[in-house]
Amino acid sequence: MEEKELSREGDTIPGMYTDIGADTKEGYAISQASRRMARDAIGDFGPEDRIRQRCSIAVGDFAMAPLMWFCHDPINAGLHALSKKAVIITDIRMVQTGIQKRGHESEVICALDYGSDLSEERGITRTSAGFLALQERLEGSIIVIGNAPSALLTLCAGIERGILPAIVIGIPVGFVNAAESKKILRLLNIPSISNSGTRGGTPVAVAAMNEIITIYAENR
Repeated sequence: MEEKELSREGDTIPGMYTDIGADTKEGYAISQASRRMARDAIGDFGPEDRIRQRCSIAVGDFAMAPLMWFCHDPINAGLHALSKKAVIITDIRMVQTGIQKRGHESEVICALDYGSDLSEERGITRTSAGFLALQERLEGSIIVIGNAPSALLTLCAGIERGILPAIVIGIPVGFVNAAESKKILRLLNIPSISNSGTRGGTPVAVAAMNEIITIYAENR
């Protein structure tokens, strides 16, 4: 077997984590070693723990695990949305680039590619404008926000008006509106993954999404 095939779909051993993002023997070994340490530190009692593990690995700090929030059964909502090939919409291109493109059939798009005219007209951030421009595509979608609190606030306002994504992974980072936007998200009746406080960012949001994709690929 070639090295690049070691972590492809079909290589899963029951009860064993498989990283479909690892393409080489060395990469897979590093991923497995990191996961063993995360299991020992965090626990391994279900898919939520798997996401806590991966998000902690992404930032190199197990203190991330207790900050994670899971509201309204988001993992099953994400798995169901992937089975429907729901579009994945990200706030920035780093998140779009980081999301695994194999193991699922969903299109991955970035809000920055939409709404530039709206941003100039209203004097709002490009990510906020992008989500406003994409309102017709938000219903039933998978939203992954790892950088822009303004985008998450715009999205939350849309949800309050009746727009219903399948799941929102809202983990923006920063000192201005990051903690507040995530708190608002948790108050909404929508499946979501977020975290407490100002921490977060692209690596954490991508890690949460990629773990759902990995679980989906394993289930298939």
